[in-house]
Amino acid sequence: MQTTVRGEVVEPYAEALLSLAQAHNLIDQFQQDTQLILELLANSSELQQFLANPLIKAEAKKNVLRQLTVDKVHGYFLNFLMLLVDRRRINFLGPICEQYRALVRKLRNVVLAEVTSAVELNADQRRAVVEKVKAMTGAADVELVTACDPELIGGVVIKVGSQIFDASLRGQLRRLSLTLAQSA
Repeated sequence: MQTTVRGEVVEPYAEALLSLAQAHNLIDQFQQDTQLILELLANSSELQQFLANPLIKAEAKKNVLRQLTVDKVHGYFLNFLMLLVDRRRINFLGPICEQYRALVRKLRNVVLAEVTSAVELNADQRRAVVEKVKAMTGAADVELVTACDPELIGGVVIKVGSQIFDASLRGQLRRLSLTLAQSA
């Protein structure tokens, strides 16, 4: 899928969803709704394929979406999903939800920090990472997405936007190796 076509579709729909949320004081509700949708899509490649299939009738897609989200999303959000089906934009649902979440973070001066560590972080370590990222970025708050990678050996790698802060043992060993190679 071309990036420009995707951007031309994703941006306006995400902005429209945010505008609707702001008009009805539903920003947090739609945050939860978009999270639910992203989880459903991430956990089911069958759902992704079903929604993206142009041969499946719109009404069938709407019925599945209604069944999956009944009593779980706000009525306005469900109407938005139906609109995406009607306009044949439902295959952009994941990116639209991600973009909505990015717009809300920008609105609230919240940064997304992707943290990879050798072992799962405890509550104190998570707080320390949040404070470090706030200090680095000047953000009001931090949304953490964590992952584990035992190959790091120890420490963490923090990615905020295009910035990467590598405080892992593997990264330190790699830098030491480069320094030794340059001095030899």
